[in-house]
Amino acid sequence: MSNAFAPSSAANQVVEDTAKVMDKTWETVQQKTFTKWVNTKLSAGRHQEIANLLQLSDGVPLIQLLEIIGDASLGRYNKISRMRIQKVENVNKCLEFIRQRGVNLTNIGAEDIVDENVKLILGMIWTLILRFTIADISEEGLSAKEGLLLWCQRKTAPYQEVNVRDFTYSWADGLAFCALIHRHRPDLLDFDSLDKSDRHRNTQLAFDVAEEHLNIPKLLDVEDVCDITKPDERSIMTYVAQYFHAFSELGKVDTAGRRVAKFAEVVESVWTMENDYERRVKALMQAIDNKKSEWESSTFRGDYADAKRQSLEFTNYKTSLKRTWVADKRDIDTLLGNIQTKLKTYELKPYHPPHGLTLQDLDHFWKELLASEEKRYRLINAKIRDIKEKLRHDFAKQANDFQAKVNSISNELALLDGDLDLQLAHVRQLGTRLGPMGDTLEQIQRLDDQCVEANIEENDYTIYSADDLSFDFGLLEQALQKKSAFISNQIVSRNMTNLTPAQLEEFESTFRHFDNNQTNSLSSAEFNAALASLGIMYEDDEFAGVFAQCTQGGAEVTFEQFITFMVGVTEDRTSADQVRESFRVVAGDKPFVTELDLKQSMLPPAVVSYLRSTMPHSDVGEGYDYESYLDSAFSK
Repeated sequence: MSNAFAPSSAANQVVEDTAKVMDKTWETVQQKTFTKWVNTKLSAGRHQEIANLLQLSDGVPLIQLLEIIGDASLGRYNKISRMRIQKVENVNKCLEFIRQRGVNLTNIGAEDIVDENVKLILGMIWTLILRFTIADISEEGLSAKEGLLLWCQRKTAPYQEVNVRDFTYSWADGLAFCALIHRHRPDLLDFDSLDKSDRHRNTQLAFDVAEEHLNIPKLLDVEDVCDITKPDERSIMTYVAQYFHAFSELGKVDTAGRRVAKFAEVVESVWTMENDYERRVKALMQAIDNKKSEWESSTFRGDYADAKRQSLEFTNYKTSLKRTWVADKRDIDTLLGNIQTKLKTYELKPYHPPHGLTLQDLDHFWKELLASEEKRYRLINAKIRDIKEKLRHDFAKQANDFQAKVNSISNELALLDGDLDLQLAHVRQLGTRLGPMGDTLEQIQRLDDQCVEANIEENDYTIYSADDLSFDFGLLEQALQKKSAFISNQIVSRNMTNLTPAQLEEFESTFRHFDNNQTNSLSSAEFNAALASLGIMYEDDEFAGVFAQCTQGGAEVTFEQFITFMVGVTEDRTSADQVRESFRVVAGDKPFVTELDLKQSMLPPAVVSYLRSTMPHSDVGEGYDYESYLDSAFSK
């Protein structure tokens, strides 16, 4: 029995950019053809005809149609259905009747018909046409569409100008219709006298003759066949089926002659099926053997990427090649069953596959494949688990050892004491250990990347992450740098015997304040600001020479160079009284100085900021007590 709602093959492989236009054209033609077909049945039952298929939506005409073509009553129904629920009840009754007739309805419900879903209505009508008009057509063992096509081909074979290959293009010139009529009723038209190039006239002639003399209704219009790129297959089949039924009785005379040919064709087809069965069994067995050999010979490199690749390959095999084999095995089972069924149908001797190619032999191969699959799956999973565990151990060992080294160096740094030169030497010796540790940190980062790749989110063997170690290592580098700078500065300060402790402290604190990037050196701008904060100011041209002389051509001023410079300046600088006088001038003889006073004296912003942060606030005005500040700066 035909599967009525299987998708039509008429639209297979249509070019995408023309599909929508073609689909609309076919839909229009099908609506006309199927409407006429329905009306021929309704009129035969003396029911009112419909204007279009959408009028089937209330279920009444559809029930009438099914009672006619199904030759059975559907029982009581809503003959006047104005409410949606009444329409749905009617259509449900129709669909249930169709299912009871053995027709499988797929993806269609009563609501689709009631809601006037044109495509689904067309599909339903096509199902009825297949079931009640085309399904019973049989020709040489073929049924439905294939049987009808073979019947057309056999009937038109004597006509050189006609080549029926399908139910679309082969009918566009009208000659196939004329040939069918002439083959069965040569008295109705003269085929040889037709103008073979006038397709419209030929088609119209065939339609007129068929309607007038053969009682075949005009389900098609001439333009539906001649004036579109590809005639609609379902519409052509529906109309041509009328010819088959009209001429079926005339074809009985060919039955006897066809029986012999049919027997030969059956024997040949069975032989072909048997050979196909044996070929496919051999091919599947060989493919299974090849896959088993491939797995048995495979090895692992030992890294996660390789193990994961093999895991993905196995998964891909399961979802692609394996499924192809499963389908192939089922097809082989079905093929052998079809062979035996066909032989039994025609009362021929049963087929016994050769030894080694039976279904039992194939099942044995299949069981071996499943066992090999299980072994392969477990091996891959075990390898991945081992690799992950090794990654955890390797990372933990490296991380724990690294953190221990960081802690050791940090402790040594904290415990430094005694002679400054020895301390500096110790700090530098600790610094030499950082280079190899940097390389180790890179190795740890690579291990961490591998852990991330392997989706390892927990590690019970260490509490440290790569980020933790990198952060701690950065702090250690900074601590060593600062400690080295501090000790170096202390050594320089110790050697400056011509400075008072107060001066040395002032110069050192000034240097640290303006060493913004903690490099233990001052850039040109930082050096200039530091001097200005100490009351030493130069014009730009003069400062450039001072800076070059101080750095001895270098890019920055070291702490030692800064202290040396300040020693030289201090030995030849103005007295404390002169500095006090300068502050009074800047303050405008006030006992305090304001931020505005400092800015108006053209002091650099950094100097102003520094003085504001170091001078105490005045008790007598809104400003800073420069007298107290100078008292604390100069020795008595």
